Amino acid sequence: MHLLQFFSFEHLPAHLQEISKPYCELAKLMVATLPEKPERTSAIRKLLESKDCAVRARTWKD
Repeated sequence: MHLLQFFSFEHLPAHLQEISKPYCELAKLMVATLPEKPERTSAIRKLLESKDCAVRARTWKD
């Protein structure tokens, strides 16, 4: 699945890796266990959106 490339976290600083890694693990689990249907793709896209928001929340500057 091409979307998995956007869940990579090894290139991030350690404080962002700890946020991103669980999302990567869950995305891989979803690909491995859910049937290849449009709803799986939608779920992974929404997970990616959530991961991006979590990373931005961690880097938020007031």
